[in-house]
Amino acid sequence: MKKIMIVDDDQHISDMLVENLSTEGYEVVAAYSGTEALLLLSGTRPDLILLDLMLPGISGEELITKIKDIPVIVLSAKADIADKVGLLRNGAADYMTKPFDMQELLARIDVQLRKQETAADKNVLRYSDISLDQDTHMVECNGSEIRLTRTEYAILRLLMLRPGQVVAKLTILEDISIDTPDCTEDSLKIHIHNLRRKLKAASGKDHISAVWGIGFMLTDAS
Repeated sequence: MKKIMIVDDDQHISDMLVENLSTEGYEVVAAYSGTEALLLLSGTRPDLILLDLMLPGISGEELITKIKDIPVIVLSAKADIADKVGLLRNGAADYMTKPFDMQELLARIDVQLRKQETAADKNVLRYSDISLDQDTHMVECNGSEIRLTRTEYAILRLLMLRPGQVVAKLTILEDISIDTPDCTEDSLKIHIHNLRRKLKAASGKDHISAVWGIGFMLTDAS
């Protein structure tokens, strides 16, 4: 369930937004000042923020500069073009002037959340029944999470970036050297053996093939 934070000191507007967003299936949290919003953000991370500008404590303009990697839709009575342009340049994802149409707001929320999902999905590598999240370093195979060492993760990531290609041993060693400088050609065989075993335990498939004298490649063999 997607979480939306409402930051507005107008109780009527806040209650109306909470009711409508909850009906649409969103989890909603409300703050009534910039200071309260900042405090809530220290302990929770919403997927999107609806932000008023005229707030007690920290203003909306100041608060938006402190929000990182969360789309913000500004809801404000300020209709001046310069205000809108300035906020968009300072990090707002969208701007709606009060009073606003609820259906239009819901549509704009949906657009921003879909953009966020698309961006996040670009950081997930997939091959057969394996998925690797480059942000969280979480690896799943056949629907089960697999615990990998730092070296095993680096090897799998490289192979998934080159699906169906043979990756030379030297290339693997050079590519993962920043993260695992202690990996040698001899220990590489052990790391790949352990990685192959973990993947096979999850899916029943031997996902890594050795190409004699050259290197290794991802496969989808049973």
